[in-house]
Amino acid sequence: MSEVLERESMEYDVVIVGGGPAGLSAAIRLKQMAEKAGTEVSVALVEKGSEVGAHILSGAVIDPKALNELIPDWKEKGAPLETPVTKDKFLLLGPQGELGLPMFAMPPFMHNHGCYIASLGNVTRWLAAQAEELGVEIYPGFAASDMVWREDGSLKGVVVGVVGVAKDGHEKPDYQPGMELHGKYVFIAEGVRGSLAKQLIAKFELGAGKSPQKYGIGIKELWQIPADKHQPGLVQHSTGWPLDNQTGGGSFLYHFGDNYVSVGYVVHLNYKNPWLSPFDEFQRFKQHPSIRPYLEGGKRIAYGARAITEGGYQSIPKLSFPGGVLIGCSAGFVNVPRIKGSHNAMKTGMLAAEEAFKAIAAGREGDALVEYEAAFEKSWVAKELKVVRNAKPLLGKLGTALGGAVGMFDMWCTHLFGGFSFFGTLKHDKTDAASTGLAKDYEPLVYPKPDGVISFDKLSSVFLSATNHEEDQPAHLKLKDPSIPIDVNLPKYGEPARLYCPAGVYEVLYDEEGANPKFQINAQNCVHCKTCDIKDPSQNIVWTTPEGGGGPNYPNM
Repeated sequence: MSEVLERESMEYDVVIVGGGPAGLSAAIRLKQMAEKAGTEVSVALVEKGSEVGAHILSGAVIDPKALNELIPDWKEKGAPLETPVTKDKFLLLGPQGELGLPMFAMPPFMHNHGCYIASLGNVTRWLAAQAEELGVEIYPGFAASDMVWREDGSLKGVVVGVVGVAKDGHEKPDYQPGMELHGKYVFIAEGVRGSLAKQLIAKFELGAGKSPQKYGIGIKELWQIPADKHQPGLVQHSTGWPLDNQTGGGSFLYHFGDNYVSVGYVVHLNYKNPWLSPFDEFQRFKQHPSIRPYLEGGKRIAYGARAITEGGYQSIPKLSFPGGVLIGCSAGFVNVPRIKGSHNAMKTGMLAAEEAFKAIAAGREGDALVEYEAAFEKSWVAKELKVVRNAKPLLGKLGTALGGAVGMFDMWCTHLFGGFSFFGTLKHDKTDAASTGLAKDYEPLVYPKPDGVISFDKLSSVFLSATNHEEDQPAHLKLKDPSIPIDVNLPKYGEPARLYCPAGVYEVLYDEEGANPKFQINAQNCVHCKTCDIKDPSQNIVWTTPEGGGGPNYPNM
């Protein structure tokens, strides 16, 4: 590698990293404000996926609240929100049966009336088209791999488009050192556990005084089922089996579009048992007699996985820092009880855009947009998250059954009493990595063999994600200390990376005698879910960006 890199640079008013709902909404709002003011604002948006939407994965039931504000005539403009929710079901599953929980017992905001079932990936593709019409420059296939700083220590921009570095670090014939995109402000919209966001939160101590961020892993399949089984607009959630009472999580089953069913499972990553495999729990779940009949006779057409920010209001870091802001899931605005976050992500992007536009018009750049933080605190996003702030901590402290019941009581109280809770604001005690128990304290879990009809293995699943990485490049999954997986994680925790990864990236291999274990990383399988960066009990795995365009290519997810 060259010691001194000479890179070309391009100047913009705002540089946005990430083409998800938050980044695209910010870009659109900036251009709308400029148009209204009769001025120009230059906006560049970079997306590491091969196209906008390639890495987007969500359930998804979408609350159109933010979209109504951003593009009021979205229906006329053909936004792909075609299936309104017509029926809500919430089930408590046991090993063989189900108990339907009455929807009237849940606070009004838990109902999905007025929401739409859709592919969030397709919604972002549509948003990208709206942004480009307004003059936003969108660069898909460009990974933001590094940051550029001003002399005063503020964030100046990002480095994108570094390609042609071989696995051993030497420069290949097609080597490109990348380009610097400079902005008066940089919006970090990478999604959950973004590699730049993680560095910025540490550098500027944005999490000081906050609870540690909490996460779940969401694993999803898209099925096309027989027409006679399809119930357009049905939204079904469940909790309970196959997870035990101390392991948080649950399922979703959404009927929409062309006989499509989105079926997925979320496991909260504060689980203790290191032998647990979220992927295999999901495959077990599909065999339940309340679930399997929906899928029988259908065809699985897509698969993917993604971490979810679950910490809620008390885990949101400081949102602004010199030169930039965190928006969307880079900060974590998911409403866990509602199982929704895209509307909040969009709104935070819009709020940041509004404050950045005013600052640029006033001749400012490179400072901290503290006005965005203030706008967030006054917004309906903050209000919504405050109402449900204790739901996740109560699950963690009391377990699924009691925690769910007490959480429901607390949400009713905060809803009826304008945000007041008898519990105040509960904290999260520790990170998800630190929640992992010792292997010796738990019985290994034995999962049923997949039948290839309803349940499947990891590798055939990854194939459906259309994941691809340039093979001759440095592994983007890095170990701080290569000895830890075998010397520490294997004896203490049974090396849970091979189990929590939903894509078969991590393996422990043995010789013919069953001895001399070796840790292997199959980086080409990575679906960019970030679970390893979150859950590794030794915090030894660091997720970094591979070459732009690498990773999954999700259709209709």
